[in-house]
Amino acid sequence: MSRRTEIDVRPITEAEFPDWNRALNTGFLQPPLVAAEQLDARRLEFVPGRSLGAFDGERCVATFRSFDQELTAVGGRPVRADAVSNVTVTPTHRRRGLLTRMMAQDLAAAKERGDVVATLIAAEYPIYGRYGFGPATTMTEWTVDVPRAGLDPRRAVPEDGGRIDLVDGDEVRRLGPGLHERLRRAQPGAVSRTERWWEYRTGVANFSGAPWTEPYYALYRSADGEVEGMASYRTDDRWDAKQPLNTATVDWLIGVTPAAERALWHFLCSIDWVQTVKSGWRSPDDLLPHLLPDPRAARITTQADWLWVRILDVAAALESRTYEGRGSVVLEVADGGGLTGGRRRLEAGPDGASCTRTTESADLALDVGDLAALWLGDESAVRLTALGRVREERAGAARVVDALLRTSRRPWCPDMF
Repeated sequence: MSRRTEIDVRPITEAEFPDWNRALNTGFLQPPLVAAEQLDARRLEFVPGRSLGAFDGERCVATFRSFDQELTAVGGRPVRADAVSNVTVTPTHRRRGLLTRMMAQDLAAAKERGDVVATLIAAEYPIYGRYGFGPATTMTEWTVDVPRAGLDPRRAVPEDGGRIDLVDGDEVRRLGPGLHERLRRAQPGAVSRTERWWEYRTGVANFSGAPWTEPYYALYRSADGEVEGMASYRTDDRWDAKQPLNTATVDWLIGVTPAAERALWHFLCSIDWVQTVKSGWRSPDDLLPHLLPDPRAARITTQADWLWVRILDVAAALESRTYEGRGSVVLEVADGGGLTGGRRRLEAGPDGASCTRTTESADLALDVGDLAALWLGDESAVRLTALGRVREERAGAARVVDALLRTSRRPWCPDMF
């Protein structure tokens, strides 16, 4: 019987990058051979020290990558985030603690850098709670039955005097970043996008390796010429008995005003031959259904957890956001990773917040992952108490926390990373 060798977990070198990518594809059930063009595109994201690999001898058997990111807190302040991505373990090496070792190494480095939170999009729900992550935003996808929506196709032109134009990738790269910055400054849960993000979405770089097919890009300008919205969408070509059955699938849509959202959705639902519009990843309280005369024409086809957050600095996280009400609560935060646990008093109000260590008795006891779920305002402490995940040490404390942390509009992360 062969003896199991020691697995070495370490940052990869440039020379190990092809083998790391082969392991990455294997973990995601993609063809293991990475095309040269795909490898070149991925190499643009390589940052020394931020891509980890687990090596069995010279073979890479697990992958992990993180990168700098900004996450918008409630109120619009960006906080430093350690964005986690490309997490895989090869099937032959599962259940050996490799992810645990890579995660611990990365989060310790993020804490040392002064990052306030770590973020990720979880492919599988059960994995990341044990590392202190909690689901902090929800994603909803709608499928719109266009004929049922009740829109008058003669009114496809924006009613507010604005206009919609189809543009090319050059225009998207020129105008998109500034538009997205306006969105993320106002949207809790939104994350920063790099220049590379726009290159991937306009075909300049091909990260996936699949042949590039340019989508349509629709640009909305208000009556005074201000760029306020943009959408990327694709259409299929499907007919039956000489009747069109085409679908428009939205890759992404940015609207920084309600007028822009209305104009773009009405445009997408008025394209000749399009019978179905798929919304892509939207906020669960998106305006879309109620921008239609018949909201029932938009049915939910997916609703699930989306952005997961791991708080690395409780005080910095709670002090970074705004609070509409005023209140005080003592939180007992358990952190199995040993990064930011302890007892703290949160004093918060419209003029700011302080979060300091205290020896006072706790009002509410919770895990750091559940605090992450509450931090962006989407989850309810009362609900988590009913589920047995949060414990009230003082009666009514969960309602106090909800009054402080919950938000009028739900947080939303438009991006996959």
